[in-house]
Order: sequence, then C-alpha cells, then structure tokens
Amino acid sequence: MSQVIVAIHEEIKELLQRAAEAAASREELPAASLSPYTIEVPADRSHGDYAVNAAMTSAKAMRMPPRKIAEALCGYFTPGTYVDRWEIAGPGFINFFVAPRFYADVVLEILEKGNRYGQSDFGQGKKVMVEFVSANPTGPMHIGNARGGALGDCLAGVLTAVGYNVTREFYVNDAGNQIEKFAGSLEARYLQIFDPSVEFPEDGYHGADITEHARRFADREGDTYVRVSSQARRQALVDYALPLNIAGLKADLEQYRIYYDVWFLESQLHKDGSIEKLVEDMKARGLIYEKDGALWYEATRFGGEKDEVMIRKNGIPTYFAADIAYHLNKFKTRGFDQVINVWGADHHGHVARLKGAMEAMGVDPQRLHIVLMQMVRLVRDGEAVKVSKRTGKSITLRTLLDEVPVDAARFIFNLREPASHLEFDLDLAVEQTAQNPVYYVQYAHARICSILKRLESQGVMPRACTREELERLDAPEERELIRHLSSLTRLLVDAARDYNPAGVTRFAMETATLFHKFYNACRVQGDDEPLMQARLQLCVASRQVLRNVLDILKIEAPVSM
Repeated sequence: MSQVIVAIHEEIKELLQRAAEAAASREELPAASLSPYTIEVPADRSHGDYAVNAAMTSAKAMRMPPRKIAEALCGYFTPGTYVDRWEIAGPGFINFFVAPRFYADVVLEILEKGNRYGQSDFGQGKKVMVEFVSANPTGPMHIGNARGGALGDCLAGVLTAVGYNVTREFYVNDAGNQIEKFAGSLEARYLQIFDPSVEFPEDGYHGADITEHARRFADREGDTYVRVSSQARRQALVDYALPLNIAGLKADLEQYRIYYDVWFLESQLHKDGSIEKLVEDMKARGLIYEKDGALWYEATRFGGEKDEVMIRKNGIPTYFAADIAYHLNKFKTRGFDQVINVWGADHHGHVARLKGAMEAMGVDPQRLHIVLMQMVRLVRDGEAVKVSKRTGKSITLRTLLDEVPVDAARFIFNLREPASHLEFDLDLAVEQTAQNPVYYVQYAHARICSILKRLESQGVMPRACTREELERLDAPEERELIRHLSSLTRLLVDAARDYNPAGVTRFAMETATLFHKFYNACRVQGDDEPLMQARLQLCVASRQVLRNVLDILKIEAPVSM
C-alpha cells in the first residue's frame, strides 16, 4: 500500500487498541483483546472511508452484542492525523472518515514518488517466471496467442511493479508430433512442386506459409532433395523452415512490444539427457512401471485421472515427459520460487496432472500457478469473424497488428479476466472516440498535458504546494479522484496476487472518468492562486498515475491527440 494508506491503517489499529484498553480499564469491556478484524473500503463512500468489523468479530469472545462493543470503543476515540470522525453503522460496524490531510498527503506522495508511485516490495525479490504464448513454431500465431501475449506480458509488468524478480519465457516446441506433422507437410508441398500428383497428408498443415517455405527451399536447392530419403528430406526442410518460423515469431512479438528473456527449446531436454534423468528419478521413487512395452508414470497416486505414458514402446518420450522435465528445470535447475503458465482454457485437463507430477517429484505444487485463458471472439460490422487455423484462413497476430494499433490490442485483450470469454470488436479497436477504451484513457492523459501546456502559454506554471493549500481540494469530485489515485498500490498487489491484470486496465479507465468529472466540475484556472495551484498539482498527479499504469501495460501515454 502507499505510505499514506499504510499510515491510516496503523492509525485506525492504534485507535482501536487504545480504546479497547481504556474501556477494559473502566470495565466497560472485558479485558480480552480484540479478535482479528478487517479494515475495508465501503462500496458506498457515504458510509465512511474505512469500515472496521472489530466489534462483530469480538462479540463471541467478549460475550457482548457487537453494537455495545462498538459504542464502548467509540467512547474513547480521539481524532488523529488522518482520522477525522467516526460513526457506528448497522449491528456494530465502525466507519471512519478521513481528515483533509489525507487528500493532501496522497497528492504529495504521488508527486514525490513520480514514476515509482504504485510500486511496492510485496514480492520481496522472489524469482518468478511467466511462461506465455509458447505457440507451436510450425506456423504463425493465431488470435488466441494475441490475447495470451497481452495477458502474460502485462501480468509480468504487474509482478515487476510489486517487487518480484520476473523472467519472461517462451517454450519452443521444436520436438515431437507437431514437428513431425510440420515436416510431413513441408515434404508434401516440396514434392508437389515437381510432381503435382503427390498427396498431401490428411492431418497436415494447410497454411500458405508451408507452401511458401517449400517454394523458397526449392528455389535454393532445386530438386536435390527429391532423390534422397524421406528422413533426410524432412530434416533438411525442417532445418530450413523452423529457424525462419522462430525468427518470425520473435519479430511479430517484438512488434507487439513483447521481449522475452529466455527462448527455451524443447529439443534441449532431449539432447542434454533431462528426460532420461527424469525417468530414472521416477523409477527410483517407485513411480514408474512397464506395461505393453511402454514405461508408465503412476499419476493416479497424485490426483491424476489415469496413469500416463512417459516412454512409448518405440522408445520415444511423450510430450508429457518433456513437460515434466521442463518444469523441473524451472524449479530445480534454475531455482524459480514461483512459475506462472498462461494457457488456453482447452488445457484445463492438464493442470491437475502437471501439478501432481510436481508433487511426485518433490516440488510443492502450490509454487506452480496456471492461468487459464478463454477464447477470443472476433467481431466486425456486428458479425463474428470466422477463422480456421486448419485451412490457413485465419487472422494471425501479424494480420491483426496490420489492422489494429498495438495500444488498442494490448489494452482490449486485458479488459476482462482471463477466465472470461472476450469479444474483440475490430471496428471499435480502430475508432478514435471515447467508445474505444484505450483511446478514452490516452485522451485523458493528452488532455492533462494540453491543459498544462495552455496555462503555461499564459504564464501560469505549476508550483509546489503546501499541505495546507492541498487541503483545500475538498470538492466531492476532487476527493473522489484522490481517493481513487490512492488505491493504485493496493490494486497492483491484488492484480499480482490474483494473476489478473484486467483490474489495471479498469483502474486506468476509471482514472480517466474521474479526471474528466473533476475537470468539468472544478475550474482550474482562476483568481484564487493557491486553489488554482492545488488543482494544477492534482492534474499533474493524475497524469503521473495514468502514465505509470500505461507504462506497466506497455501502452503509450501521448501528450497530444
């Protein structure tokens, strides 16, 4: 929490403790201490700025009605630095109202901390990996990857802001069945150049990128690879096309403002013996048995619905074996305290078995967090845009960003919780109106810059204000805006704890709304110079908070629009 919020919480706790002791000394309350209670912000601020349920939670231990306890406590309260007054509500809630100094000190704290405002040490420097997108490198990224990219990257930004040591990672599935299918598709398209009668695999990739790779490979190599073995031909095609695809993924993601710290290759786990070591470790733990020539992991001992094959009877490891080895590499080899994976909701069934495997291998499954993300429904002209990854007729991340500004894509993809279905309106995303949520927020930032620039042209420059001057910000619209700005630190902590950056985009939109409301209700420029300067400082503080939030989301904060 911000230092002002921390201070008022401590002040309320101290008031309650002193009052309980005073009431007990006069035998108005039992000597027992107050039971654990919460300090919350009421949904309706007319009921107070903070609500405490101490009388409710202590009723059983004190054997008294909550309201009577609340009355006894309130009899010994005295106004403090931030607490101005209080009242009892309902069966015994105690509502506290803050003093004008609270609002002044919030503005002063924002101005003092600048671009650090909202940051905290909640994460205490713990090492956290966020693995997201991790699309198969067999083709371009689809629209689901676009949502996963925005979600994962913004979540990583939130975690960094609250004090975690964050690593962004992309897991490249460059081994296994997907690569075999990729190789077969490339081979067929290559051979068709020289013999159109060659059949295409029924389960092959039909995308235009496959055809283009094959054509360019043929331009470079001619028919050389028609006369070699299928295995050699496939290997040559994959060695040519896969690095191009990975480079394309990197370029597309960088256009999307996503920069990974690590690109981890699945093939590394096969080459360095990690999977073989995993199987040996599982054998030593009594987790492996043989059946039908394959090696099976006894997953049902750790919450799995069925046992899982680790090594097929042909000696080839399964994807699940590689996945377990990969996650043990995250925890045991590289020492991450927490690992967060952003997956599509269709991977729901994989969550329990992977967590179970971590438990089986001695890793606390609570250290592994899976964020499941629902699908995206694209809409244009009010109608759903039909996409098909199989036929290659789809909107990819690249084609989306050719049409929609990066700012709009990143913002809109984070408007709703990951578990909620998202409708992405392609028409709205390019609108320059208040209906477009990112435009609405960016306009608020630009509007503040314009206000300050216009006043500067008239010789009115913002100056530092005293606390007493800032305490004059007492209009309802001013106080509502300041209260909102004061909640940023807590908002970021909650977003990090819930693995949900959607709250950050909503905070930005509400900041814009409350600023417009303040500016329309309270005249900034005027003859009352101290009040004008206090309002200018509130403008500067609002701009700073908007910029800080947009920076976390990697969205531009324009100075003009």
